[in-house]
Amino acid sequence: MGMGRRAMAVGLLLALGAAGCGGGSRQDKNEPSGTFDVRVVKATFPSAQHIADQSRMRIAVRNTGNQTVPNVAITIHGFTRRDTQPGLADPNKPVWIVDRGPVGGDTAYVGTWALGRLAPNQTRVFEWRVTPILPGVYKVRWEVAAGLNGKAKARAAGGGVPQGRFTIHVSAKPPQARVNPDTGAVERS
Repeated sequence: MGMGRRAMAVGLLLALGAAGCGGGSRQDKNEPSGTFDVRVVKATFPSAQHIADQSRMRIAVRNTGNQTVPNVAITIHGFTRRDTQPGLADPNKPVWIVDRGPVGGDTAYVGTWALGRLAPNQTRVFEWRVTPILPGVYKVRWEVAAGLNGKAKARAAGGGVPQGRFTIHVSAKPPQARVNPDTGAVERS
């Protein structure tokens, strides 16, 4: 086969291969459409934190409606900050390292965790264990969803999207700690 035909054959194979990428059924095909009533019954995250000292963020979501929420999810905005230095491959720099997200809640979406179906009158608690690595004052926003693909929508009692915000001061000074000689346990002050 000559060089021209070989190039055409490679081009045709690449075109056929590309046509097969991303095909198939829609990702949101099985997500029910609708609006689902939920209430955030508790949202906590320490407002004063120390660099390199693990903290816990907890958000508890209750289904206040009469139908099962298809896939209760929370998206977090603020675990990273945008670095304005030009030419960075990824301008999002972590403020907190997520040591452990909600167990069983990992998704393919950045900053989103989902804990599955939520029956009426049931509550699901999302918990993150995070370690701050940059000192400063930060706002961490969160919002609740009833699904991952936008067809199932969560609704708060006031009619809007259930959401909230924490303002956190991360101290540049690590917490004081010592090892108890009697027990060997680390004690923080």
